[in-house]
Parts: sequence; structure tokens; C-alpha cells
Amino acid sequence: MNKLRCCFIVLLSLIFLYGCVQTNILDKVGLTTLIGYDVGTEKKISTTAVIREVNPEFQSKVEVLTTENDTIKGNRMEANRKLSKKIMVGQMRVVLFGEELAKDDLHYYINTNLENANVSNSIYMAVVEGKAAPFLKYEYKDIEDIGQHIFRLIEQNIEQEYMISATLHQIAHDYYSIGKDLAMPIVKRDGEFVKLSGVALFKGGKMVSSLPARDSFYVKIVRDTFKVGLYEAILEKEDIPPKLKHKSSNKITVAFDAIHSKRDMVLVDASKPEFDLNIQIRSRVLEVYPDINQGHRESVAALEKAIEKKLAKEITRVIAHSQEVESDIFGFGEKYRSAVRHSNLTKDKWHKMYKDMKINVKVKFVILRDGVFE
Repeated sequence: MNKLRCCFIVLLSLIFLYGCVQTNILDKVGLTTLIGYDVGTEKKISTTAVIREVNPEFQSKVEVLTTENDTIKGNRMEANRKLSKKIMVGQMRVVLFGEELAKDDLHYYINTNLENANVSNSIYMAVVEGKAAPFLKYEYKDIEDIGQHIFRLIEQNIEQEYMISATLHQIAHDYYSIGKDLAMPIVKRDGEFVKLSGVALFKGGKMVSSLPARDSFYVKIVRDTFKVGLYEAILEKEDIPPKLKHKSSNKITVAFDAIHSKRDMVLVDASKPEFDLNIQIRSRVLEVYPDINQGHRESVAALEKAIEKKLAKEITRVIAHSQEVESDIFGFGEKYRSAVRHSNLTKDKWHKMYKDMKINVKVKFVILRDGVFE
């Protein structure tokens, strides 16, 4: 009897709860898939929303709508006044920031999205070369839904490890961390295409510089690890050992994949500070042009050493650039703070120390003998 009464109470509670839930029928709402922010007129926020609407016949159309207001919520109300369907943000997958806005400060936008329970922490964030509004409103010849297209573009490049990942969760962690700065992909319009063009470097909430998309490999290999991926290293004349030199070419291009990497940051001197950065890469070489004697162990060993030298030089260059603009996107400050007790480290203090930090980069590159060398 008591069991029956408990079941009845639970069932009754579920009925009441169901009645309290606000239902949103698909053909009565507009699903926001992407939001772009720019600096508006008179210091207002300019918001461009990509909204997918579904009609009763289950045919959909995409609206790209720009509004200006003092707040993000105010922009949402402005957009609702212009559409026949209620705007929902639960399907939002990407947030874009115009370049001018990114160079100003993103603190407000990071906080606002974090505090919005309807916004997933897994949404991607990126910077647009120029302004977000004209980038999103352009009528691309072969792109029906610009919101979905940008989401898939970013997602597949992150999955294939061609670009760093910058979700809301990751951005918030790096922004509030003492000893690490945030970084985001940069997107741009290239004729009728959308492409990832680089990596934006931030100091605090302000974008201070950028790196070309190719350098995303070096950024990722220092910040994280590689499990899969494809990369092409170009060995210039000065990087090529005598054993591999060809009379017909002044450079050798090496394509490798199946990358498994490990990186180890070691603080060797807290007063300077000075770090040893040791990176190990195990890889399968797919292609070498011009061709080398692939069956000769000495040639393979020479190629490994040449690639080690090239990667160490490029990683050192990328870190040096980040030091110039005082943007520790690699997290050396976090390592310093965990290794030095009572460091009383602050963001400002670390940025000054980071600029003069010494870094010793050592790369160990091993070619797995299950690729072209079999």
C-alpha cells in the first residue's frame, strides 16, 4: 500500500512539473546557431545573429540579422521585435568577435556567456579578420547556412589537429588563470570561401597579436599533445645535412602524420626565470620531396636530426614572438606558480617576467618505420 502511494505521489509530481515546463514548438521558434559581436556606434554592442527558422512544412531558412544596443540581452529583444518567431540560443555553436572588439577587451563577453545557463560551455570562440557583420552577411555562392558552415569548419580542423581548440570553457579557464593567456582561431572570408587564417594571441582580455595558421602546429605542440594530425615541414638549405643535399633543389619538404607527442616543461632557474622545454615526437613520414634514399638508415637518421633542428627553431621563434607581445598562451606562468612556493604571482607581474624569460627548446623526433620506409 505504501509503495502504491509513493508511486502515485511521484506520478502526480511529474504531471505538475510537466505543466510548469515552457514548451517550445520547433515551428514557433528561431534557433540561433552563431553570434557575431562588433563595436557598434556610440560605444554600443553590435550583434549579428545567424538564425535558422523552420516552418510547419519542415522547410527551413536562414536569417542573418544585425542589431545594436547597450547590452547583449537588449540586442536579443531588438532581434525579437524584427522576427515573427521567438529567438532561442540553446543551439548556438559559435561566437565570433570582430577584430576591433577583440583588441579592445572581451572580459564582458566571456562573463556574459558564462553566466547564461542556455549557452553551452562547449561552444567555439574565434576572431574575425575585420568586422563580423559583413563577414556573416555576405551572400556566399555555395554556403546555405553560414552558421553551420563555420561551426563545421572549426570543428573538423580541431579534430584533425590543424587548429587549436578554443571553447568557452577553455577560454574562461585561460582568462582567469594566473600564468596563462588565451588564444583563439582567426577566420576570414577568402572570395567565396571561409578559411581559418591564423591564431589570435591575447594579453588578458585584449588581442595583442596574431600568428599565421601554419604556426598553430607549434602552438598546439607546446600547449598540448598531438595524437593524430598531418604536418608539412620545409627544410631550407641551411637546415639540410650534407647526406641529404640534392643538386636539383635548395630545400626538402617532408610530410608526416600519425604524430604522438609529449612535452615537458622544467623550471631550471626561478630567478630569471629559465625553462627547459623538452618535446618528443614519434611520427610516420608519408612523403619527402625531393626523394631521399629511404632504405638507408644513415639517411633516415640525418632526416630525423634535420627535422629536430627545424622544429626547435620554429618553436623558439613562435615563443619569442609571444614574449614580445607579453602573451603567455603556453602556460609557462602556471608551471612557474606551481613550482615556486609563495611566489605571490599576479598577471601583471608574470607578463613582465615572461618577456625576459629564457627558454631552452629541445626536440626529439623519431620516424616510425611503418610508413614509406618499409
